Amino acid sequence: MRWSDVINDRNLANLPYKIELNHYGQITMSPASNHHGLLQVEIAFFLRANKQGKVLVECSIDTSQGVKVTDVAWGSNNFFLQHKIETPYNTAPELCVEIISPSNSKKEMTQKTHLYLQAGAKEVWICEQSGNFAIYNHLGQTHRSIFFDNLPNHFNA
Repeated sequence: MRWSDVINDRNLANLPYKIELNHYGQITMSPASNHHGLLQVEIAFFLRANKQGKVLVECSIDTSQGVKVTDVAWGSNNFFLQHKIETPYNTAPELCVEIISPSNSKKEMTQKTHLYLQAGAKEVWICEQSGNFAIYNHLGQTHRSIFFDNLPNHFNA
């Protein structure tokens, strides 16, 4: 399948799952929880309040391994001037945030981090259900964000 087929399929419109495509064009799904949604909103509100640009939730990005949907993304004004509202983006916004669900494996999160960075993200945050998170860039895990000096230690949901 192509991403346009997925988003235009009325049978998939109201599923309580996050849908992505793997590198074979097959649909993969992850169940969503309200706790997950609360963390998404808290992170999105923080990004919106502390950085100029735009914030997206459920941002689709075409990667070398299919379309992945990051939970939260931040893009600079320049990113949006260049890419508008493509669906999916062929280049990742500068910051991608994944919130780990109980169904996610460490291997999957490592792979998504790599894919987002490979697609153009400058930074990826991996957030645990507790609200604690790790920051990654092209050099690996880091303790400082290139985008925020006032980053909290964790996000509350």
